Amino acid sequence: MNNIIQVHDKTFKLYMSDVEIQKEVKRVAAELSRDFKGKDVILCPVLTGSYLFAADLTRYMDFDPELAFVRYSSYAGMQSTGHAKAVLGFPERCRGRHVVIVEDVVDTGETVGQMLEDIKPLEPASVSVCAFFFKPGSFRKSYKVDYIGRSIPDDFIVGYGLDYDGKGRTYKDVYSIAE
Repeated sequence: MNNIIQVHDKTFKLYMSDVEIQKEVKRVAAELSRDFKGKDVILCPVLTGSYLFAADLTRYMDFDPELAFVRYSSYAGMQSTGHAKAVLGFPERCRGRHVVIVEDVVDTGETVGQMLEDIKPLEPASVSVCAFFFKPGSFRKSYKVDYIGRSIPDDFIVGYGLDYDGKGRTYKDVYSIAE
């Protein structure tokens, strides 16, 4: 484990170790298992950032949900563009099912807010939001984030699926900007 990493032109310092991450993922998986076992569930991980979280989450669950990846775009560099658009939207097979949107981080809430609007026409049985990281200080929406790995300050972070201009996703630990 490195305590300091360089991604493009920025320096990042260790924020959360892989051991801490896995502890939180196991807790969230147990909550989802408790609430959804025996139900017709489709997990919708949001590409690209949530791929590691979603993989770990499903390994710790004690039920076997279907997966349907979705992709929304809302970031340029280190800043949210303020609006999200579907690149790969929700599939028809979400209709009438319990949908769990799996995100790496919810900050302003714009992306998930757009996703919640986009899925309404499919009339799911329920829609829940599961985010590994939640930034309450940045959140500008009124919907509930139902499952949270960890609430954090509004720091820019990389690792465990989170990136800075396409790099930094593959670190098993999470790093926050040091500059």
